[in-house]
Amino acid sequence: MKSTDQVRERLVLRHTLRVTAPIGPEGQGGAVARQLDVALMSVGFKLSAGLLAALSGRAPDAVATTAAGILGTVRELVGDHVRHNVYFKDFPAAVPDTQDFWTACVAQALSADEETRERTLAQLAAGRVDLLTLPDYGRYRHGYDDMAAAHDELVTAAGDRVTVLHPGGPVEAETTALYLALAGAVTPLGDAHRADLAVLAELCAEGPQPEEIPVREHRALVNRARLRAGQGLFVDTVTDVLRLACALSGGDVTLLEPTRFRSPSRPHRRALLAALDAVVAADPAKLTDVARHREAWKRLGERLHPHEHPGSPHAAQVFAVARGELRAPSLAARSEALLARGEVAGAAEFLAATAPGLLFRALDRLLRLAAADDTARETVLAAAERTAPQVAGRVLLAVREHLLNRAVGTRTGTGTGEAPGAVGRGAGTPGKDRVFVNRYGGAWVAEDTRPPLPPDAHARLVALLDAETGRRLDAPEHLLVDPALLDVALPLSGRAVAGGFGTLPRGSRSPADGEFLRFFMYWKQTERSTDYDLSGLLLDADYETVDWLSYTALTSVEGVHSGDITDAKDGASEFIELRLGAVRGDFVVPQVHIYAGEGFDRVAESFFGFMLRGADQRGLPFEPRTVRMKSDLRGTGRIALPLAFQREADGRWTARWIHLYLKGEPSGNRVEDNRGTLARLVGGIVERTPLTVRHVTGLLAAAGTRVTWWDGASALPAAPVTYLGMARPEGLAPGSRAITPENLRDLIPA
Repeated sequence: MKSTDQVRERLVLRHTLRVTAPIGPEGQGGAVARQLDVALMSVGFKLSAGLLAALSGRAPDAVATTAAGILGTVRELVGDHVRHNVYFKDFPAAVPDTQDFWTACVAQALSADEETRERTLAQLAAGRVDLLTLPDYGRYRHGYDDMAAAHDELVTAAGDRVTVLHPGGPVEAETTALYLALAGAVTPLGDAHRADLAVLAELCAEGPQPEEIPVREHRALVNRARLRAGQGLFVDTVTDVLRLACALSGGDVTLLEPTRFRSPSRPHRRALLAALDAVVAADPAKLTDVARHREAWKRLGERLHPHEHPGSPHAAQVFAVARGELRAPSLAARSEALLARGEVAGAAEFLAATAPGLLFRALDRLLRLAAADDTARETVLAAAERTAPQVAGRVLLAVREHLLNRAVGTRTGTGTGEAPGAVGRGAGTPGKDRVFVNRYGGAWVAEDTRPPLPPDAHARLVALLDAETGRRLDAPEHLLVDPALLDVALPLSGRAVAGGFGTLPRGSRSPADGEFLRFFMYWKQTERSTDYDLSGLLLDADYETVDWLSYTALTSVEGVHSGDITDAKDGASEFIELRLGAVRGDFVVPQVHIYAGEGFDRVAESFFGFMLRGADQRGLPFEPRTVRMKSDLRGTGRIALPLAFQREADGRWTARWIHLYLKGEPSGNRVEDNRGTLARLVGGIVERTPLTVRHVTGLLAAAGTRVTWWDGASALPAAPVTYLGMARPEGLAPGSRAITPENLRDLIPA
């Protein structure tokens, strides 16, 4: 079992790439520190000069203990904590043609035992052979060591990834800082980060707390830890109490999945009812939130027994509303009632007075409904201008991104909101596809049938959103920017980026420079046989299929597949390698299909990643120093779409981050059966323009911040700066602040 300090150190390193100050006596640990540096370089990491010096000043035993924790953590970050075997031992060499390989498997089955031979002959007579019944198919035919012995050592290349680890402060201070950053984040965290917040909340329950916890699901995790520690709760809505009850039962604090409530202890029951009673007593209008989760409240009431606590009469009202005994219609229901009567202006005023965030999320719809009524449209816009200061920063930016992709008419419509010759932009153009993404990362595509927005209303909202966002940004005096970060999408939700290493928010673009692209996946089943299939779909500029690589197509002009593994009791890996210069299409779309067995959220572990290599590097199928990205696969669909690779006009390749899951079929998912849907979805994502770091730097520059571009080689400023880049550079002046993909959420204003 890991000690508390080891847990803290691991969390800090994973989230910040900083190593907490080593604990132990001073000494001559330089030799051990240098050995650690060499070991780290083999997996693509390196100690900064400052960290090497800090470790060298400690006793060798202390450095060795620290080194073991560092190595274990970074190896897991890039997927090197497991052994990646391949079906074809010499991959990417000597991969056979698919038909030849299947024929060889059948021939082997015919020479096997009598039962296998008879079964295979019967299948041949019927005209259909089940590959899974062939003894030589889908199972490793050699051990990892035999496979490793067949490969030459990796040749180091200048383009190999090197991720620098930096020195941090004392473990307590670093842990507290990380906790405050995650708990106080203004955007929802992804599943992996939320799980880490739960651990940190328990460790920091009695220490400093954020001034505000704006994301309600984060607040639930913090409240659970504080309740267990006997501390006060951060509760101001009835739904806060419901989320806390879910957390106490080990359920879903996002309220997306139903929770099986457990009977809380008597002290916890009293605390939950007291919190409910205080919220409703202070503001009875908070009862309007109950209807949104009526069934969950009914189930919770069966565990809390509010009738046994006459001292909490206001809490009892919550359950009366859930049972329909007391009327308290939700804000959404009341606004819908106004819209049903055609009172668009009234709905806008109602939302402005009660729920400004809902008003902003409904602006597009309200403007469309008010298209024939200039007075109503003016009321909607005036309400938005009046309430913008009350709306969360991430909502403002989400609406701004929506408008960036919204079709705009050439002139204000008369009667319909449309204009002859109306023009549109991006994915918001009528007739083009519109991609819908739910909170699970599930996605679907539909034709965009919305009429264009009036250009005056569109321009007025854009100006409003940019002005309000610019007003809230923490404008530094000097901003130093690595241009590579400019095309990274703002993380308006943690669910738009998967946990892992080197992942970027959905919609981001990043270079994919290398002669060979090799992507991989690993999975390990929990209870039952599970078969995942790695595939790669090749599309042309019109999103039409060019070719694919999968277990049904092991070789093509572009590359090779490592072979199909159909059971992962001990873990399994599959790879696809492509020579980018040989790719005939304009898109390479990796995907993972669940053919049979446990889902992504049920297996013990599953992840995807990609590597980039030069022509002469050789090495094992998996080489951690060439890994550019490793992404956890934990969605609820049956087909995972982590990202796509696009050939740009100048011939260079870029990664386009997707992080989506398709529902798929219960079993038997294959790339050739889903390529039409996949191609349409990729087109919808690629043609949508995300709001990126470039937008924020533009707002800061307009506000007077001095912006300097940094090429990675020039001398760094001697004075403190705010640095925006893909990784923190060595040599930033003391007092500088670095914003990298690990803490990009800090750019989102409150």
